[in-house]
Amino acid sequence: MDLTKLRLERRGRFWGKEVMPYLGYVIQSGVAVLLLFLLIAFSAWYTSLVQHIPEGLPIRWIMLILFVPLTVNSSFRTYLQPADTVFLLPQESKMSQYFNASWISGVIYKLLGIALVFLISWPLYVRSDTHPKAFWFFLIVLVALKLLASYGCWKELRMVSRRTSMAYRLLRYVILALSIAAWLWQPAGRSMIFILLLAVTYFVALRIPAKHLVAWERLIAQEKTHSGRVLMMLGWFVNVPGRQQRIYSRKWLSWAGNRIPWKPEAAYRYLLMKSFVRSDIFGIVLRAGILGALLVWWTRSGMLGSGIYLFFVFLAGVQLSSLLRYHSESFWLHVYPIPPGSRRTNAIGLAFQIQLLLAVLIWLPLLGTGAGRLGTAFMTLAAGVILCLLFRFFAGRKKTADDDDDE
Repeated sequence: MDLTKLRLERRGRFWGKEVMPYLGYVIQSGVAVLLLFLLIAFSAWYTSLVQHIPEGLPIRWIMLILFVPLTVNSSFRTYLQPADTVFLLPQESKMSQYFNASWISGVIYKLLGIALVFLISWPLYVRSDTHPKAFWFFLIVLVALKLLASYGCWKELRMVSRRTSMAYRLLRYVILALSIAAWLWQPAGRSMIFILLLAVTYFVALRIPAKHLVAWERLIAQEKTHSGRVLMMLGWFVNVPGRQQRIYSRKWLSWAGNRIPWKPEAAYRYLLMKSFVRSDIFGIVLRAGILGALLVWWTRSGMLGSGIYLFFVFLAGVQLSSLLRYHSESFWLHVYPIPPGSRRTNAIGLAFQIQLLLAVLIWLPLLGTGAGRLGTAFMTLAAGVILCLLFRFFAGRKKTADDDDDE
């Protein structure tokens, strides 16, 4: 069996037959125009920022916050399927042929992303830092650290113990954060010695835990998560078949939804709330909210803060629109006595309330501008509330196949 050819066929089947047919609808939805508008707006703002750099800009902290996630986060598309635990198990000793392409493609795309972000951020860095590092030297260090993080992530996927894997994931974050911090704040020679010592120690530490030859179940679960996220993004613009999403336990949020009235009209709302707090969408919205609040606080003294605030409210609305498609293919929802129309009404109402709550929380940093700008702050909040209402209005007008089932 040609394992390299098998992976190529699966990749072509996924992107060619499951994704490409929907891209035309995505473009027709206006996303291309929106992206072009955002690109023009960002270019104008960034050009102005580079030409008029604020005094005392914490550029090293900005570069640290920017590049730590980009270098640490690693993922690999293997296109494995549940049946592979039977049909590919005899090829387990040869699966390195199959995974080599996954590792290379997973690293190359992310290296291109790091290079692009580095090129964009370089003018601001070199004009703000009193002792900037050399361009090519900086880029090579980022590439080397990304390769180190990708190698560590691949080893973590093979570890037998899940607790050990989680501990090594935390270690990967610490190693990469310390390395980039040392590179930004210390002289080049001293920081390189420190980074090399950390890298060697990390390599040795990765050899200690016991590992599977192929972690079939973990890789299959990860592939389901990745493919589900791709189709979830397409689902923002067009109805696509649902895929299994990764489920997080999040016991600290087990109370969420417990106060929802126990009656048929609110049954679907209860299910949605429980699903939301255990889904990827909750993590995305939470991280976007924290990042948005920090950026709004940093730019609160000007109109840029209001623009960033509205952008993150819009981003939250786009993400929360996925709630309208949760459990849309569940057989049991057609069996249980749920009142007609309550599914969509509950989904729209819950998405609106979460977006409105996030809009208020992100807006709070604008109150730190002082009494002189309270009028602008409250106008910004009003614009955010109007944006939430617009999302609710258009979600209510949009018709799906589920509406026909409910009626």
